[in-house]
Amino acid sequence: MLSLFIWIPIVSAIIICFLPSFKNTLIYRNITLIIAGIICILNIILGINFQTDIIGLQFTENFTWLTWLGLGYDLGVDGLSFPLLCLNSLLTLIAVYITPKDIQRPRFYFAMILFLSGGVAGAFLAQNLLLFFLFYEIEIVPLYFLIAVWGGAKRGYASMKFLIYTVTSGFFVLVSFLGLVWLSGEETFAFEPLKSHSIPLNSQLLLLIPLLIGLFIKIPIFPFHTWLPDAHVEASTPVSVLLAGVLLKLGTYGLLRFGVGFFLEAWQIVAPYLAYLAGISALYGATCAIAQKDMKKVVAYSSIAHMAYVLLAAAATTRLSLNASILQMISHGLISAMLFILVGIVYKKTGSRDVNYLSGLLNPEKGLPITGSLMILAVMASSGIPGMVGFISEFLVFRGSFPIFPIPTLLCLVGTGLTAVYFLLMVNRVFFGRLTPELSNLPKVLWSERIPALVLAFLIILFGLQPNLMIRWSETQGTVVLYSSPNNVESIIDHT
Repeated sequence: MLSLFIWIPIVSAIIICFLPSFKNTLIYRNITLIIAGIICILNIILGINFQTDIIGLQFTENFTWLTWLGLGYDLGVDGLSFPLLCLNSLLTLIAVYITPKDIQRPRFYFAMILFLSGGVAGAFLAQNLLLFFLFYEIEIVPLYFLIAVWGGAKRGYASMKFLIYTVTSGFFVLVSFLGLVWLSGEETFAFEPLKSHSIPLNSQLLLLIPLLIGLFIKIPIFPFHTWLPDAHVEASTPVSVLLAGVLLKLGTYGLLRFGVGFFLEAWQIVAPYLAYLAGISALYGATCAIAQKDMKKVVAYSSIAHMAYVLLAAAATTRLSLNASILQMISHGLISAMLFILVGIVYKKTGSRDVNYLSGLLNPEKGLPITGSLMILAVMASSGIPGMVGFISEFLVFRGSFPIFPIPTLLCLVGTGLTAVYFLLMVNRVFFGRLTPELSNLPKVLWSERIPALVLAFLIILFGLQPNLMIRWSETQGTVVLYSSPNNVESIIDHT
């Protein structure tokens, strides 16, 4: 069943590329919507059959592929990958839905969206290091084209910068994987055989460092972050939704799956440094967001700050913090997607994202009152207001990390406080005040344009009031066993 999440979108992407040219370009959009909807239905079916009381992988698929290379087609899903798989499917459906109906080169565009979805799903489901790396690199191709072809005025620069950084990320990750297989003496890249080997601490450190560098670029963590703001500013709204909501999670997923899971002893050595780096990255992202004039850049730098909380939780390696890191990934995916959608609506109706130009958009008669209200809700969720998923995810991160790393946790808490500052500055300038004459005759926002933001708002509140709806997927499987090999279980328990 898991193969369907990979090959339905990829094969569909190939078929769409070879479809005849239709005058009505909505045909391609509708076909892609149906395919994305099918994937979401498959997620529901998978969730219904997913047994939360079973520890470890479920629905595994294992096929011999290139034995001489150690590459096997090994798939599996557990409490770490299942929530991220659902997030990928949901945001892909939303990205297709919010795509402009007059998009240029629709066949290629929707094919790239589906190809991206299949590649990301493959990375989350892979149970072979080399297979994970292949999907980790495959997703670069469609995202590069989505920025380079349908991006803004500086799309060439942004897409090339994205390509250079992410290819470099893959290089460091591959070096770590190859070193792990070589030192273990195994002839396969499969997860389970590699986890059973005990590697000396010094060797673990040598392998963990390049892995961290590669994943920090992907997340991104300061100072490896510079590609992200440029990519977001030049990317279209649907692409920004996928980039912030899903693509960044490949980096944090790698931290938990490989950093903690394969190199636990070395991880505990570098954990204090990682915690302080998380605090620095959170403060850096927040302070940079305060200085931005472009609404999209504010949200982009906000992502840098909030993804640092996942690093903090992973560094602490307590049961609570590891579960909280998963919740924080899902929380950030939902909130950042909603923020980018609303910024996209503002830009579409006003032609600007400049906070110094926009004013009074909350005007109930001539402004964008419902869009402004939804933006305030999204800002409140990102700022950690109780009753929304942003609060419970950050609270659990800090609660699980504070006993281990109090000072870095306090630094991240300051970053959370600054979130309210930069978002309130943005909302106050853009939505409050007097509506300027240039903005007095704005096009109306259709309800069909608001549906994605409303769906995300519902989920943000639902998971904020009932966080167990998400936490139970990983919590009841036993986080300790989920992220570590059998030889390392006692180490995490002692550390906790």
